Amino acid sequence: MANPKEKTPMCLVNELARFNKIQPEYKLLSEQGPAHSKVFTVQLTLGDQHWEAEGTSIKKAQHAAAAKALEGTKFPKPTARPSRSEGKNPDSVTPTVELNALCMKLGKKPMYKPIDPYTGMRSTYNYTMRGGTYPPRYFYPFPVGPLLYQVELSIGGQQFHGKGRTRQAAKHDAAAKALKVLQNEPLPEKPEVNGKEPDDENLNKSEISQVFEIALKRNLPVNFEVTKESGPPHMKSFVTKVSVGEFMGEGEGKSKKISKKNAAIAVLEELKKLPPLPTVEKMKPRIKKKTKSIVKLQTSPEYGQGMNPISRLAQIQQAKKEKEPEYMLITERGLPRRREFVMQVKVGVHTAEGMGTNKKVAKRNAAENMLEILGFKVPQP
Repeated sequence: MANPKEKTPMCLVNELARFNKIQPEYKLLSEQGPAHSKVFTVQLTLGDQHWEAEGTSIKKAQHAAAAKALEGTKFPKPTARPSRSEGKNPDSVTPTVELNALCMKLGKKPMYKPIDPYTGMRSTYNYTMRGGTYPPRYFYPFPVGPLLYQVELSIGGQQFHGKGRTRQAAKHDAAAKALKVLQNEPLPEKPEVNGKEPDDENLNKSEISQVFEIALKRNLPVNFEVTKESGPPHMKSFVTKVSVGEFMGEGEGKSKKISKKNAAIAVLEELKKLPPLPTVEKMKPRIKKKTKSIVKLQTSPEYGQGMNPISRLAQIQQAKKEKEPEYMLITERGLPRRREFVMQVKVGVHTAEGMGTNKKVAKRNAAENMLEILGFKVPQP
């Protein structure tokens, strides 16, 4: 089984194409043989060069053509990056990552600003649209050097410039220059608030999360929008614009996610310049505890004279933390239209009875009689 970390020929061809700014093209030329044993022929085109290969599947034929192209191409190949295990330090990190960690300790924010790529060698001759003024001296294109990218890195008022064959390489170059200067700076002493450093809570938060958090605290609308998309399919470049209230920011990257992050980094610098919000102390809710005086009031003889006797008797028992009254129908007598009910209530060792034309009235009268037995005043009818 092939090593999963080993790059396939097609992957290497894609890297070769990106390095030389060309587009690889695979074309299926033929398909022969029965259904269970087909043979496919694929042609790979790189610039003006062509390679053909066969395989039992289209994917295998593509890999075979890519392998031939890697052996016979005239295009310069990109230099292979040494793996971490092959390097001197297997745990080594890139200059940009190392710089980010240092800036967190220094309390500074690195800002990368891409500058338009320039060529190492340009023609100094001016040609007009109409022509005729200066006859062309060359009948072939003027030699142009390799394409270079420039990045400007700003950290706390200091600027560092980096160059590279790719945008990322230019960032690494600028970060390496900044590290040489910033590594000698002393770390600032951060004042502790409630035993914690004020910036500790943002160390593990992404720039996008910080933007939304600041906007939420200040009640500002946030809107991310991809405004530009350019480049071939294998080398896309995106530009994302962010608006937070009246503040604007823009970021560029090889994916929408990276451009969104860079836009958030750009607008964060403006948001962090805002004055701090006034601190509002939260009022602790006052919880009133039931005092013993309320319990004593419920057990006093005058408590609840205008209340329903059944409810009054139940609340008195609850205030005493004793068992609730127990009601029981003793008897039911009389003619169907002139019924008479007798209810009995039991509270502790005391019992009382009450009569009425229905069970509800009889229960009420029994509760009144029990209140009198317990020593509570019952209003006169």
